Parts: sequence; C-alpha cells; structure tokens
Amino acid sequence: MVAALTRRFGDLDVAEDAAAEAFETAVERWPHDGVPPNPGGWLTTTATRKVIDRLRRESRRDEKHQEAQLLFDDDPHEPLGVIDDDRLRLIFTCCHPALSPEARIALTLRMVGGLTVPEIARAFLVQEATMGQRITRAKAKIKVARIPYRLPTAEDLPARLDGVLTVLFLVFNEGYLATGAETEPVRNDLTAEAIRLTRLVHELLPDRRGGSGEVTGLLALMLLTEARRPARISATGELVTLDEQDRGAWDRDLIEDGHRLVRERLAAVAAGGPAPGRYQLLAAINAVHTDARDARDTDWSQIVALYDRLMRINPSPVVALNRAVAVAEVDGPDVALAVVDRLPLEGYHAFHATRAELLRRLGRSKEAREAYDRAIELAGNTAEAAYLTRRRSQLGVSPGCGPASGTVDPPGHGDTAGDRDPASDRHGTVHHGDGQDPGQPGTEQARSG
Repeated sequence: MVAALTRRFGDLDVAEDAAAEAFETAVERWPHDGVPPNPGGWLTTTATRKVIDRLRRESRRDEKHQEAQLLFDDDPHEPLGVIDDDRLRLIFTCCHPALSPEARIALTLRMVGGLTVPEIARAFLVQEATMGQRITRAKAKIKVARIPYRLPTAEDLPARLDGVLTVLFLVFNEGYLATGAETEPVRNDLTAEAIRLTRLVHELLPDRRGGSGEVTGLLALMLLTEARRPARISATGELVTLDEQDRGAWDRDLIEDGHRLVRERLAAVAAGGPAPGRYQLLAAINAVHTDARDARDTDWSQIVALYDRLMRINPSPVVALNRAVAVAEVDGPDVALAVVDRLPLEGYHAFHATRAELLRRLGRSKEAREAYDRAIELAGNTAEAAYLTRRRSQLGVSPGCGPASGTVDPPGHGDTAGDRDPASDRHGTVHHGDGQDPGQPGTEQARSG
C-alpha cells in the first residue's frame, strides 16, 4: 500500500503517514462495521482519501491538488497483487546509490520490510533517535534530489540491481551473525526478512529484465545458509563449526529449494546464458557443502575450483582467505598458511581465526594461541568468541590435526553468510562457514568449512 501511494503522490512521508492513519481507522471501525470483503482495497481507498485531505489542508499547488483528485476514485479496488510492480519500484528507490549504505538498509527495512524504527535501531545497535533521524534524512534526500520513483532503465538495471542485492545481503549477514555483546548471536527476524524481500525481488524481476541470475543466486545462498541455522549454535550459546554440526538438524526443505535454484542457474549457463556472478558462485559452494551428508564427504576440490572462478571476478583478500580454507583440505595446512600469511587482513577476526586453526594443525601451539587471542579480541559475535575461547583453552590438550579440529566455516564454505570486504563496515562479509557472513570465512569455516 505504501508503495502504491508513493507512486500516486510521489512522497514517502505522505504515503507512510496515510497508510498508518488508514490502519488506525480500520482498528476503530472494523470491530463495529465488520471486515470489508476486500480489506486491502478498503485500506488503500481510505489512505488515498487521507492523502487528499492532507493536500487540501496544506493548500498545495493547484496542479498537485488536481492530480490527486484525478488519481482518486471510489471504484472497488483489485486485490493487493496489482501493486507488486510498485513494491519493486519502492525497493529500487530505497536502495538508490545517491543514499548512503546505512540509509539504504534502514529505509528498505522501514518502507519495504515494515519494521518499526525501534526494531531497526535494535538490530543495528544504534539509538532509536539516531535511526529515526537517519530514515528522515534519507526520505528528505529522495525528495530534495528528486530521486525518481521508477524502475531503472535496461542499461542501468545491472548496476542498480547489484546495489539492491548488496543491501539485502547485508541485512541477512547481520541476522546470520549478529554483532554486539547484548545481542542474540543469531537474529532470525533479520534473516527471515532478508529472505522474504529477496524472494519478492526474485518473483517480480523476470528473466527478460536481465540480471535475475544473481537474484536467484543470492536467494539460493540465503536459503542454503539459513538451512543450517538450527545446528549453528550450541545449547550453551557457542558457535558450532560446520564439521561438528548435526546435519540431521538442517532444514532439508530449504536445502532442496536452494539446490533447485542452483541447478536452475547451472542449466541457464549451460544453455548459453551469462557466466555466473558472485552470488551464484557462493551459492554453488554452499550447495557442495549441503550436498555432503557427512563432513568427510565434502568435495573440497570442487570448492577450490569454484573459489578459483570467484577470484577471477572478485579478487579480494577475503575471497582469497576463504579459498585458503578449502586449499588446506586439499593440499594441506602448510600450503594454505603460506597463502593466508600474505593477505592484508590484520584487522579481520576471521583472518586470525583461520591462522590459529592452521597453526594448530601444524603443531605450532604458541603461535596459534597468539592468533586466537587476536581473533577473540576482534570477534563481534558472542557465540563466535565463546567458540574461539574454548579452542584456545584446548591448545596442548589435543593436537587437532584434521578438519574436525576447528575450521571456521564461512557462508561461502559452509555456514557463514556473505562475501564482504573486511575494509567495509560490519555488514557485508563473505563467509562459507559459521562465524561470519554467508560468503566469507569466519570462525565456523576456519575449522572445516
């Protein structure tokens, strides 16, 4: 409804206020008058009347008033399905590149996801007033900069779509491995909302518009990562690495859906479609992990090959770190450590967690302890810090000479959810395990990916 009102009147604030007033009216009247046959149409009609009343009260320009009158009619409305295109327009507007990344995330969750300002503030560990100001400034910028409420042109769609997917992935990442000492280690509400919005984009953006392959890839990546959620945190609140997870607890329905989407993209590429992008490759890596009924059955050679392809299109240090975790399972921890030690990731916790596990497997306990210390210092997730602390305390107790002794497991590898660069803010990392974003290496992957 907000999307439809924004299209009609071109003002996010006016649309949001009118929608809220319409719901308030429904709460007052429906208990006495009964629920109308078409509740969505009733709400849209009522909200439209609210906007017109407001424009009259504020004595807007005559042409604006006339436009509102022309757009308003008393005819029964169709079901809300007819405004799907409006919702897609609203997503692209909220994720416009003219807005800061923080503003895009907040505005998308507020206007498209329907989360309240307090909910968004809690999710990203900021004061409610600060988040409210961030959203208000974003709306004002849209109005002042005259950011159009429309879908991008065919030429602009790939770049703009990438911006939308980035926002959705960052939301998912924060839910997948939440930051903050007072925050639950996993925020199911955020991962669920990110998946819901990604499904919406996937449904509304047909192949003919282009770029939908990466939408499919991102949705598959989210589903395959979310499928492991029931097994990722122990009863004591500690991260459970991919190799130690109870695979019987994984959500097989989500895995089946994710595998189906990956196969769909493989078939499209085989039929001459565009080469797979970042999200499709990360989804394929997760598909390999979730295809293995036992961690020992993981096809690490295929994972290395997929990371090789990913490195060609996204040669970032974080992707190289993820790849090194897989290399350790194919060529040994000494080969992987030589790669890791060349990466400029001193400020990234997963870098130190990965080094710690590799050093542990090589019997270099003193250096491993130092690496654990640094990883714990940088870790922003309570479950991940608890896992790393236990691993450090076990040094000297067991040699830990195999994958089961502690691979981090980023989302691209096993149970992390993202592919982000540590130089960026917390939201955007790639994990393949558990302990970081679903596309980057993290504590879960560093153990066995």
